[in-house]
Amino acid sequence: MLDRGEEALEMQEFMLDLLHKDELIFVRGNHEDLMIEMLNRFEDYRWEISLGASHHNSNGTWDTALQLSRMEENNALRNTQEFIYKVMESGFYKELIPASVDYFETDNYIFVHGWIPCITEDMPAWYRRNRHYKFNPDWRNARKKDWDNARWFNGMELAELHDVVERGKQIVCGHWHTSYGHSRLENKGSEFDSDADFSPFQGKNIIAIDACTAHSGLVNCLVIED
Repeated sequence: MLDRGEEALEMQEFMLDLLHKDELIFVRGNHEDLMIEMLNRFEDYRWEISLGASHHNSNGTWDTALQLSRMEENNALRNTQEFIYKVMESGFYKELIPASVDYFETDNYIFVHGWIPCITEDMPAWYRRNRHYKFNPDWRNARKKDWDNARWFNGMELAELHDVVERGKQIVCGHWHTSYGHSRLENKGSEFDSDADFSPFQGKNIIAIDACTAHSGLVNCLVIED
């Protein structure tokens, strides 16, 4: 919701307003996990961040945290405890992340970030895909670490190639650019060139909506009545 953008404070206030009016369902994603990881292990990342070489730079975590702290970069790197304290006191960290959910379910739809947790099996090295994924019928009660992993999954790959789906429901997911599905699974265009298709990808049990906004400049909005 906030990373790779210049209006983190405005987005925070927009989301907090919806939360306080009980009009927000915030499905937690990997970027919320990245923010917590960076703050909890900031000294481990500090040098790489100062060089612009950390995954927290490329993923936008660092820039978002600076906006939330209202501190300049050099000042934040010199006064790390003050920086961490200010970010942890932000509405995003104190209210929105704790209010987030792993998934939201209606009669016909399941909303997740990456995908639902599943059972993973390591396969022999000669196998075309070294990891195989199987449906976990008890995914709703999955452990925290399984949800942490699931937020990084490519839902289109798991649904279409591994058949990890919830029968009778559509799983709506983000995280992975929809051009992957159009290119790799439908043979339509490329993933990132001028012919890439970032519109929603829809399969039998999946609707993927991530438009790779930082790259494409597009946002997919899906209206569902259920």
